[in-house]
Amino acid sequence: MTDTPSIKIGDQDYAILSGSVGPDVIDIRKLYGRTGQFTYDPGFTSTASCESGLTYIDGDEGVLLHRGYPIGQLAEESSFMEVSYLLLNGELPSKDELDKFVWTITRHTMLHEQLATFYRGFRRDAHPMAVMCGVVGALSAFYHDSTDITDPYQRMVASHRLIAKMPTIAAMAYKYSVGQPFLYPKNELSYTGNFLRMTFGVPAEEYIVNPVVEKALDRIFILHADHEQNASTSTVRLAGSSGANPFACIAAGIACLWGPAHGGANEAALNMLREIGRPERIPEYIARAKDKNDPFRLMGFGHRVYKNYDPRATVMQKTVREVFAALKVSDPVFDVALQLEEMALKDDYFVEKKLFPNVDFYSGVILSAIGFPTTMFTALFALARTVGWVAQWNEMISDPDQKIGRPRQLYTGPTQRDYVAIDQR
Repeated sequence: MTDTPSIKIGDQDYAILSGSVGPDVIDIRKLYGRTGQFTYDPGFTSTASCESGLTYIDGDEGVLLHRGYPIGQLAEESSFMEVSYLLLNGELPSKDELDKFVWTITRHTMLHEQLATFYRGFRRDAHPMAVMCGVVGALSAFYHDSTDITDPYQRMVASHRLIAKMPTIAAMAYKYSVGQPFLYPKNELSYTGNFLRMTFGVPAEEYIVNPVVEKALDRIFILHADHEQNASTSTVRLAGSSGANPFACIAAGIACLWGPAHGGANEAALNMLREIGRPERIPEYIARAKDKNDPFRLMGFGHRVYKNYDPRATVMQKTVREVFAALKVSDPVFDVALQLEEMALKDDYFVEKKLFPNVDFYSGVILSAIGFPTTMFTALFALARTVGWVAQWNEMISDPDQKIGRPRQLYTGPTQRDYVAIDQR
């Protein structure tokens, strides 16, 4: 039996722990008790906040695995429902298991009828993410039978409800903003097909789901299902560590995702393409992106984690062309996207700095071609990421080492001083 590897800090040894893959971590849980000192790591760029078996990212190599399966294989061969089952349960389902799971999710898609009244309390021009924050948080007021987090069965029911109802909630947010009537779910349609119908269908005529669009949107959902300990996932875990009910935790995740540095990146990328406007203006904007004195940045290129090509973007690159062909898209903005991608991939400046197109560059273009307004982009991200949030939340609740989150700080304010009466200041 070999000794556990360790590192010495002061006169104490701290164990080095190894995961199944990825960098080792230094176990500093006892550091403060032994030394009276904390570590300082703004943004948690070098800190593992939890142990997880869900998703693995190697940013240097451009690798993304869900339960060990490469994202490219899942996006090409699987479905969002199958990936959801995988994230929740750890293994790919048999046909019977998948059929049962899909049946369960399908029969949880309707919302409590009183929630339709809740929507009417919002202004017509409310951002869909504001609506989703409010409605998801309010679910705990309607589904009291699945808020006991100590009961595994109630956790499972809450998980299924959240995954199932999120497309309905998002579609109703869109319908409310455009003044159209809500459509109820239709059980014979797929998860993604149902969402498309509830979003773009009207009661006056039958909605026919375009299979190319359905497959493309299902891929986008798969590519956004989970992404390790990002800001919104960490928010869900932190909220859940207090014992908050699952609906409140997911509402917290939606609020965090709303930030432009997180879920709003695909909207920013599309707005940039619209600013460029025409393919002949691309060289001008590439030159501006290289100019350190120019505040302009190419949105949708590069990634905080991936220092290589974003593996999700590889799938989207193909999907863009499939959607454009199926919908017979003719728009200068889409021509700009395709030519900008081609020119950037050949430009030494972007290649050397590894500023490759990421998933946000492509997903915004696809969603716009399908017909979604930019205000819905982040709502669709939240819809897809719900399964990852729920799986991470379940994993955290089941972890025997789980504690309430309590980050420390480096205090730089005034030292202790005495109060001075107002007439003496």
